Amino acid sequence: QVQLVESGGGLVQAGGSLRLSCAASGSIFSLRAMGWYRQAPGTQRELVAEITSGGGTTYAGSVKGRFIISRDNSKNTVYLQMNSLKPEDTAVYYCSNRGTYWGQGTQVTVSS
Repeated sequence: QVQLVESGGGLVQAGGSLRLSCAASGSIFSLRAMGWYRQAPGTQRELVAEITSGGGTTYAGSVKGRFIISRDNSKNTVYLQMNSLKPEDTAVYYCSNRGTYWGQGTQVTVSS
């Protein structure tokens, strides 16, 4: 069984930055693709960014150029650097190994 724990969320002004972290345990982290997802109230959860075991990345069009996903396999941790934040980025952010397991989520609130 895999455990995922997100951290780093908070309240930030529009234009600011945050870095989210997701610590994983219970699996061979280096061999798994990992993704960041977000969900705002009344909306479906959506994929924000994904990184493969080899380091390849994919981004949603709404965050491309602003967010950067990375991973440190030695620490079993995946990161999401969020820059130029907008109010529409406000959501609970989750990490997941392509939907099999989910973390508890971390709240990101961007004020205008």
